[in-house]
Amino acid sequence: MPDADHIRTLCLSLPDATEDMPWGDDLCFKVRGKIFTGMVLSDGRFPRITLKCAPETFHELLEIEGITPAPYVGRYKWVMLANSNILPPAELEALIRQSYEMVAAKAPKKKAAKRKARSKK
Repeated sequence: MPDADHIRTLCLSLPDATEDMPWGDDLCFKVRGKIFTGMVLSDGRFPRITLKCAPETFHELLEIEGITPAPYVGRYKWVMLANSNILPPAELEALIRQSYEMVAAKAPKKKAAKRKARSKK
């Protein structure tokens, strides 16, 4: 079962991924400054998870009990899973990777280029 540690490890293994806690106990994972996944640490080992999904996937996911449009960003095709055990581990991982890819495609490329230039010095 994908617990908070597993999700954190997965998210941070993706290129240019970082973590941040901008709102209380919400741990957000970002790619070049843009959030692609979030989880609520106060939920314990199997936290609520928020992520972006493709429009066609969005409606399919909403048919699953325990998955709802994410507060504030649902209209942008973000969903919230009531806990990390709602979906099989492989499906959850695929959704996190899909969210990452969609956000990375629109994230500013300048930040990545600047970081690479600094790391070469």
